[in-house]
Amino acid sequence: MSHSSQTLIKNAEIYLENEIIENGYLLIQDGKIAEVGTMEQLKLDSFEHIEVITLNDGDKLIPGFVDVHIHGAGGADTMDGTTEALRTMAVHLPQEGTTSFLATTMTQSQENIRHALQNAAHYQNTHNEAGTAEVIGVHLEGPFINPDKKGAQPGEYVLEPNINIFKEWQQLADGTIKLVTVAPEMPNGLEFIQYLSDHGVTASIGHTDSTFAEVKAAAEAGATQVTHLYNGMRGLHHREPGTAGAALLIEELKVELISDGIHICPEMIQLAIRAKGKDGALLITDSMRAKCLKNGHYELGGQPVVVTDGKATLEDGTLAGSVLKMIDSVRNMLSFTDLTLHDIVKMASSTPAKQAHVFDRKGSIAVGKDADLVILNKDVVIERTICRGKLAYKKA
Repeated sequence: MSHSSQTLIKNAEIYLENEIIENGYLLIQDGKIAEVGTMEQLKLDSFEHIEVITLNDGDKLIPGFVDVHIHGAGGADTMDGTTEALRTMAVHLPQEGTTSFLATTMTQSQENIRHALQNAAHYQNTHNEAGTAEVIGVHLEGPFINPDKKGAQPGEYVLEPNINIFKEWQQLADGTIKLVTVAPEMPNGLEFIQYLSDHGVTASIGHTDSTFAEVKAAAEAGATQVTHLYNGMRGLHHREPGTAGAALLIEELKVELISDGIHICPEMIQLAIRAKGKDGALLITDSMRAKCLKNGHYELGGQPVVVTDGKATLEDGTLAGSVLKMIDSVRNMLSFTDLTLHDIVKMASSTPAKQAHVFDRKGSIAVGKDADLVILNKDVVIERTICRGKLAYKKA
């Protein structure tokens, strides 16, 4: 599949944002979606100079997944601060259906964060290649968090929300920071959220001990997201709904879900979906460098991490990100909830694309958008992943 040629995908069940075409076709031209329609509408007379992919019965064509919260995969981490690390992630992620992602930092020394931001911006501007998952920006997770809810973030580097530091970092990052996790109850928290909102950056409430009233004030200041719902936050209580309760009740807030069955039990995922609806949640992996690798000893933010049977923890047992793959998250949602695959694809593709401010070109199948596509078979197994018109993964 060459980037400059045309590719026709035929006999597909095509998942558009608000409908499914039962027997459809999609034409890719120069890395973009050029046409979408039913097989009856297909007008091409000759397929001589075009690659044709004919799908099997039950195969589905869905938009590529957008992971707005991912630290690492395949032995690499955003905080490594190298081109090779981001390229490793970009090459591995199409295997799980992810075609674009926000390179996610974590609480570390200011020097390390600056370096990671400059590296991510440089990669985004010069190394994003078709046929690999695209770095679409940065998610700054920390250091502007509550040290009491730091989770696996190193406490010695936690900072109070600081607009001047953020301005400097955003300049170093060439404007590529799209999402910031922040604890609104910390000093200057609300002003910081207001600043992010005014400058087109998504503010996500996380690693926080916020009360209901504090979360409500944060939403009024412009916060629109909640980082890994239920994890790293004040939980539900019958006399104080806490951060988690506020996240479920306040309509403006979209909630991130780590659907691995470890971070959240299926019943609490069901509760979130009942409260937020299919448009109010987005799937993330929050994965660290051990994803795609074996059980063993790794590190996260300079801290030792042990991975055993799909669970990553610090030495004291604190969960340290995940090794979740996005396609497994999708399959888990099918088993944990009564949602349809169409609903769940929205959570993995269009909602995160909107939150990362790239929905004009990512997150759904529509003419003119990037040809970021995943072909699933009837068992929801990935057959192929296409990134900006070029084959990125094919099942052996």
